[in-house]
Amino acid sequence: MKKITKWLQQAFITITVLVVAGLGMTQVAHADDGLQKIKKAGVMKVAISPDYPPYEFQMNKNGTSTDVGMDVDIIKQIAKDLGVKLEIKNMDFSSVLVAVQTGKVDMAIGGINPTDERRQSVDFSKIYYNGGQSFLISKTNASKYKNASDLQGTKIGAQTGTLQYDLAQQKISGATVVGMDKTPNLIFALKTNKVAAVGVEKPVAQAYVANDKDLKMIDSGYKLDINQTGAAIAFAKGNPELVAAVNKSIDKIENHGWIKTYLKNAGKNMSENTVDTSMLRYWHYFYSGFLNTTLIAFVSVAFGIILGIILALMKMSKFKILSWPAISYIEIVRGTPMMVQILLVYFGLGALINIPALTAGIIAVSLNSGAYVAEIIRGGITSLDKGQKEAAKSLGLNQKDTMRFVILPQAFKNIWPALGNEFISVIKESSIVSIIGVTDLVYELNIVRADTYRGIAPIVVVMVIYFLMTFILTRGLNYLEGKMNHD
Repeated sequence: MKKITKWLQQAFITITVLVVAGLGMTQVAHADDGLQKIKKAGVMKVAISPDYPPYEFQMNKNGTSTDVGMDVDIIKQIAKDLGVKLEIKNMDFSSVLVAVQTGKVDMAIGGINPTDERRQSVDFSKIYYNGGQSFLISKTNASKYKNASDLQGTKIGAQTGTLQYDLAQQKISGATVVGMDKTPNLIFALKTNKVAAVGVEKPVAQAYVANDKDLKMIDSGYKLDINQTGAAIAFAKGNPELVAAVNKSIDKIENHGWIKTYLKNAGKNMSENTVDTSMLRYWHYFYSGFLNTTLIAFVSVAFGIILGIILALMKMSKFKILSWPAISYIEIVRGTPMMVQILLVYFGLGALINIPALTAGIIAVSLNSGAYVAEIIRGGITSLDKGQKEAAKSLGLNQKDTMRFVILPQAFKNIWPALGNEFISVIKESSIVSIIGVTDLVYELNIVRADTYRGIAPIVVVMVIYFLMTFILTRGLNYLEGKMNHD
């Protein structure tokens, strides 16, 4: 057992070194060639998180989802100035800077504040906008919280990993800061009195107040360094030519006063989104999420079963050269969160091979499912009476045919309920792939919440869809189980 533990530690160290080395090589490869690479490819890839109006959000027009907002207009102008096409990569805000560092995109935009901590990992353009900092409060508490000083000792919500989170901790005495990944979640927490206020940038606060009559905005009162609190565009380290070219476009935008026009356009788009906030209008969002969730679940379980069979047979092998890798793989996968595995596949493996988000999500979920299926299959095989092997041997079947025609069919019959549970678990747990921008049900849920400013209705719709999916699947699996038992 000690040898196995030592081997596991060595394997983990090796994997970590390879990933870090890969990330390092990627960053070196991108140094000083960012602008040339973009022009050679004819495409500028930009990461955004389209749930942050008026900076970036999605507009529902004639059943078509389109990325809009001030930041989207800015990167369109930059792409035009560079003479290349624009390719937008949607993902969680927590992933946009990682995408830049690992070379998945050429730059990231989204109200990103160029703090000293972030400058250690990425480079920034000049500040293109500074809207200031504000708090959102419930109108019912307007008399209680007249200014930021009244928030001392209260619970304040802020998006995790943002400047607003740090400022609330540093500037509001005695406050408990509650971090969440999505602004719509924070607004919902505010409306249900989970927090007293939500710290956001002033343009975001204005957008919510304009579209939600239950909210009010108060000034933060912060005295801040404009060089760290304004919005800037992020790049991988060591791309001065690209930064200079983008700064030139920003100067052009400022000289023409286009930021005001971009904000005006964003306001019009937000108003159009909120003319009709019924969930029926957004049916195609949920339908698209349903298709991707179903695709991920079915493909991942199929590959997971294949991988599970291989791993189970390897683990049961008498040869340590086969059993040890299988044991190590199963323990590592079962001992780490799926979210970490998805990030590792997309950003770690993706640093060496450019993998689309959907493909990376399927690979990660398949690899995760394979480890659990392996233990289910192994349990099914070991539960069979040893006499089955002896009977097969007496009939002249070799070990391969015995496993194929005798052992595995009976094992699958015994483990069918467990495999069904794994399938259902994959449908629900695969929702974590939204973190890398896969447009599954949870991803579309957050987009609809950001577009409509409605907190509950989209959640209810997605819950119903998930329930119907699992309910129908459960009934189907139970039917097949009954047929197998009857046979």
